[in-house]
Amino acid sequence: MKRVVVTGLGAVTPIGIGKDEFWSSLLKGNSGVGYITRFDPSKFGTRIGAEVKDFNPADFMDRKTAKRMDRFTQYAIAATALALEDGEIDLDKLDKDKIGAVLGSGIGGMTTLEKEHEKLLEKGPDRISPHFIPMMISNMAPGYISILYGLKGPSLTITTACASSTHAIGEAYRMVQRGTCDLVITGGSESAITPISLAGFSSMKALSTRNEEPTKASRPFDKERDGFVMGEGAGILILEELDHALKRNAVIYGEIIGYGATSDAYHITAPDPEAEGATKAMELALKEGKVNYTDIDYINAHGTSTYYNDKLETLAIKRLFKEHAYNIAISSIKSMTGHLLGAAGGIEAIATILTIKKGIIPPTINYEIPDEECDLNYTPNVPAKKEVIYALSNSLGFGGHNASILLKKYGE
Repeated sequence: MKRVVVTGLGAVTPIGIGKDEFWSSLLKGNSGVGYITRFDPSKFGTRIGAEVKDFNPADFMDRKTAKRMDRFTQYAIAATALALEDGEIDLDKLDKDKIGAVLGSGIGGMTTLEKEHEKLLEKGPDRISPHFIPMMISNMAPGYISILYGLKGPSLTITTACASSTHAIGEAYRMVQRGTCDLVITGGSESAITPISLAGFSSMKALSTRNEEPTKASRPFDKERDGFVMGEGAGILILEELDHALKRNAVIYGEIIGYGATSDAYHITAPDPEAEGATKAMELALKEGKVNYTDIDYINAHGTSTYYNDKLETLAIKRLFKEHAYNIAISSIKSMTGHLLGAAGGIEAIATILTIKKGIIPPTINYEIPDEECDLNYTPNVPAKKEVIYALSNSLGFGGHNASILLKKYGE
């Protein structure tokens, strides 16, 4: 099997565009949560979200192309451009038959769907845009990436709710590992802060209603957490076969050495109360990487700020790592970015690989009141310096989907 390294990072997030601004905001503990501006949320129980700020699609593509894309595709294209630039990758010098695009998106073009449905109701079927379907469908993000850059390797979307991007990264890792591709553009994109999405999650009682304190609403593992905050954006990583990267003198951020994917087989929205699926996903990643559980230094947790997720992810960590669980640094960047749904795993993998590269653990902000059921080290409120050789990034999604990737410091 071939070795797989990370050689480029692109982030479009509620706390910054570009990996440097994103990372700087994480270390400062900046929250991207505020009052929703895209529509009037006054009639909703939840009126807050983590929107991407100061994004101009014309910075990354021509206006005509941008108009034919849903916002989630625009984010994916922008993050891809940033990742390719970061990796100093000239695709025209590479074999495009062996370059793929594998992205995750949990919902796809929800903004377009709502807009066109309003047209249908108000003006009739003849007014629906001929671009409606290709703008809405979730496979269009990797489809556009492949078209814009002339990439003829595998191009696909993975949709497993909030685990989508981590599954996408894991499957991209497999493609490079097995020699199917030399390089894969992977991660995920989402833009689902829309009236019907907000109403749907609100109806499930899944969202925080801390409307008077938006920046304190997302509080993973804190005893007074009351739900997650919807976020949006994209996180793209360049995965590359090691020798391929070395031949072009690439900067290597780190290495992916394991991937675990399981199903709870329990309930459409509730996690398994014994946390067996989440435990097994991490265990499989460690087994593939031939890493002992006592070697793990950091876990980027799914950490949604919902009662059951945080409690049961904590249980999964304690089940697998036993007494070593208390030695592991853990954090949830959702405390700052909100929950990017299908794109969460993309930006969280970026945060994890930068943690390894830079030796600093990003904090879990808004951790104020300890919960006796969540009693591990969640790196509360301020970053912590720590050498990280091995780290896991977890994602857990509706439908019982669990995914975990194991990353390693390159050269160790």
